[in-house]
Amino acid sequence: MNGAADMGGMMGFGPVCPEGEDEPKFHAEWERRVFALTLAMGATGQWNLDMSRSARESLPPPEYLSKSYYGIWLAGLEKLMTERGLVTPEEIETGRSLQPPKPLPRILNVDAVATVLAKGGPTERETNTAARFKVGDRVRAKNMHPTSHTRLPRYVRGHEGVIELVHGAHVFPDSNALGQGEQPQWLYTVRFKGTELWGEAADPTLSVSVDAWESYLEPVA
Repeated sequence: MNGAADMGGMMGFGPVCPEGEDEPKFHAEWERRVFALTLAMGATGQWNLDMSRSARESLPPPEYLSKSYYGIWLAGLEKLMTERGLVTPEEIETGRSLQPPKPLPRILNVDAVATVLAKGGPTERETNTAARFKVGDRVRAKNMHPTSHTRLPRYVRGHEGVIELVHGAHVFPDSNALGQGEQPQWLYTVRFKGTELWGEAADPTLSVSVDAWESYLEPVA
C-alpha cells in the first residue's frame, strides 16, 4: 500500500547513518521484550509473517512516523491482537488483564525458543510452473497501487530494470497478508539504474537491486 512505511527513495529524510559494527541489537530492555513478544505471538498461528508486516505498515502515517522501530512493532502487535480478540483496548490502556485469556492452539515454550529460531521460516515453495523471466531479461515494474500489503517499492514502479537473479518460487506476500493463501510465485532480483529511477541528475554509477515477484513485472520488448 502507498503508506508512510513505503518511504524508500524519498527525499527529505536525511542520510541513513549506521552506528557501526558495535551497534547493539537493542537499545533498551523494552525493545528486547517487544521483539520476544512478537515472536511468541507469531508462533501461536493466529497470523502469518505478511499479516504482521501489513499490520505495521497500515498504521496511520502520524502514528507510524512518530514512533521508533520497535514502537512500530509494538503498535502492530497490539493491532493484530485486538482484531482477534486476544486483548481489549482497555487492557492495552491499563497494562493488565481484565478478562480470562483466550485459548490458543499453539504456545512457544521457553525451552523451544532456540530450536524455533534456528529453524526459521523458509518461504521457498515447490511449483509446477516455469519461470517467465531469466537472468539478463529486461523487465518493467508494474505501475500498481494496491490498497493492501505489497513488497513492490513505490519508487521502482513503472521503471525498467534487468533480471539479476532467479530465486525460485516463494510465498506471495500480497495474497498471504490477506489470508488468501500462499499462492507461490517466482521471485527475482531486478537491478535498476539510478538514472532510470531518479533521472539524469542521479549518480550514473548508482544501481539499486530489488527482489520482485513475477506478477509485479512485465517484459520490455
